[in-house]
Amino acid sequence: MKAENEQRTGLLYGFGAYGMWGLVPLFWPLLKPSGAVEILAHRMVWSLGVVGILLLAMRRWGWIRELLRQPRKLGLTALAASVISVNWGLYIWAVNNGAVVEASLGYFINPLVTIAIGVLVLGERLRRAQWAAVGIGLAAVVVLAVGYGRPPWISLVLAFSFAAYGLIKKKLNMGGVESLAAETALLFLPALGYLLWLGAQGRSSFAAEGLGHASLLAATGLVTAIPLVCFGAAAIRVPLSTLGLLQYLAPVFQFGLGVVYFHEAMPPERWAGFSLVWAALALLTWDALRTAGKTRARLEAARAARPATAPEPEPEPA
Repeated sequence: MKAENEQRTGLLYGFGAYGMWGLVPLFWPLLKPSGAVEILAHRMVWSLGVVGILLLAMRRWGWIRELLRQPRKLGLTALAASVISVNWGLYIWAVNNGAVVEASLGYFINPLVTIAIGVLVLGERLRRAQWAAVGIGLAAVVVLAVGYGRPPWISLVLAFSFAAYGLIKKKLNMGGVESLAAETALLFLPALGYLLWLGAQGRSSFAAEGLGHASLLAATGLVTAIPLVCFGAAAIRVPLSTLGLLQYLAPVFQFGLGVVYFHEAMPPERWAGFSLVWAALALLTWDALRTAGKTRARLEAARAARPATAPEPEPEPA
């Protein structure tokens, strides 16, 4: 019963995390006339404050000393911070420049890019269904490139940067709050320096647009940290396969907002390209569920075939 309650709680946290990530395109336009780079800098600065409070509440500080003693790990953290900065900055720019649908495509094809990186970088072997899904994904990119009249570069950069970020995080093996704290700490001074430079140039919107606008810019820290905390709470309560299925919620919400709320154009060739991507993801999901089911069945069979251990004889009385 307790395990079921934990899993139910984990699902709620997962829905919360991916739901917030899916609805975040509604937030970034509220920050206009701030540019994407200024919003990104505020996001870095205020995120450090939020995760600092979280770490203070959880009393987790020992990892800092350990990180500083490992130059390789520190270098990987800096690389992760750089890659996620590209991802965040481009996503904000895309949303505020009428490319929500193309941005959502990046997160739809991210699992396919992650698989491709696993093959090319980690030497992983793919099953036939996975190869088929990657092939369908490549066909989708070609169709979309024809439809857009150019490669869907926003989608591709978002997908590859987030997949690379995932690969680096896998090697780092740090907790979600700790890794975000380390990354934003490394980005804090450059971001703060940029904001101070904007202010000196008279180009900062933080003070110029009033208290409401300044509060919204400060809220970027909460917008960044809260979904991550929910994700961390979900990750320890639900199976990885379930979490993998939940990840599609965010791009589904983003796509829906792009089409229904922002009224972005969806000509037939884009529908064709997106349909191919969704077909590839359906194949990938089916294969993952089938493989997980077979693995579970093998484990249960092995457990059932294992002979019961005979109880040890009690010692005879002296």
